[in-house]
Amino acid sequence: MEPLKIDGSYGEGGGQIIRTVVTLSSITGTPVEIENIRRGRDVPGLRPQHITGIKILAKICNAKVDGLHVGSTVLRFFPSKISNSTLNENVGTAGSIPLILQVLIPAVSISKKNLKLSIMGGTDVMWSPTSNYTKFVLKEAYSRIGINFSINIKKRGYYPRGGGLVDVQVLPYEKIKPISLLKRTTKKIKILCSYSMIPKESIENEVNEAKKILESKGLFCDYEIEEERALDKGCSLLAFAHDDSSIIGSDAIYNKDMKGIGQIVADRFLESDLGVDHFLSDMLVIPLALTSETSVFRVNKITKHLETNLFVTSKITNCKYGIGKLDGGFEVRIKGNSDARMQ
Repeated sequence: MEPLKIDGSYGEGGGQIIRTVVTLSSITGTPVEIENIRRGRDVPGLRPQHITGIKILAKICNAKVDGLHVGSTVLRFFPSKISNSTLNENVGTAGSIPLILQVLIPAVSISKKNLKLSIMGGTDVMWSPTSNYTKFVLKEAYSRIGINFSINIKKRGYYPRGGGLVDVQVLPYEKIKPISLLKRTTKKIKILCSYSMIPKESIENEVNEAKKILESKGLFCDYEIEEERALDKGCSLLAFAHDDSSIIGSDAIYNKDMKGIGQIVADRFLESDLGVDHFLSDMLVIPLALTSETSVFRVNKITKHLETNLFVTSKITNCKYGIGKLDGGFEVRIKGNSDARMQ
């Protein structure tokens, strides 16, 4: 079977398109060839942080892979059947564990398999969701769709050395269910902060700033601050809320300076007053494309990641989607194609 060719420079043209394509390839059994990988970037081709997730997925689905090396601009992925797996993995750097889990969790669960994974690397790093976002936001969204996993953050890992440790268990799905997430109604917000090697006063100042901004808009905030020693200095801050019609998260990490992190998290949370935040929106596309029904969610803005995921997912699964403009946001509808799943 000739692989389906995907232009890796489409849309945002970065690591997201690679993760989406190999995940769907493993679920549907479709061989794929990704060309022009990161063509428009300063350093084109695969980077180390992309390779680890593909290697682990290849182990799980017994795939043959060509072009899996740093700098490669073409990747060919030939999946076989996914197996139940128990793995111990080490990224070897501060490469993002949450981004690797974005590949593994839907692939394993939708294939009706189990995964027990212990993985070392970066738990909270730039250009990636934090581990707390994965645990408290993505986990909630996936559970409503029918994908269940547990995550235990045993040790934090920040840039540059990483060294974080996360235990994950992924369970086989029973049924992939459609969702409807339209408007945030809850007034109760949870703030979580983990930090290492930063003065506690600086941490408390930023958490209190986030709390003050959110409460000035009529919201009620509960918060937890926990010092968790890591190899490097770091901080992870998350504000999140769930209700029947919304799942919203806003996170940020320490990047050389703490000042302003609280305001960033609070402002970004307040921007998301519809059904999902704009980071979560693109993470929902893969499972919703594999239901047998129509899902709908509303989001305040359409990101390049979301556009890219919708296009690529429709190409591989033949799902249908539409985007409509609303006052203050957009409505996204995805009509899934459950026949695309590997049987």
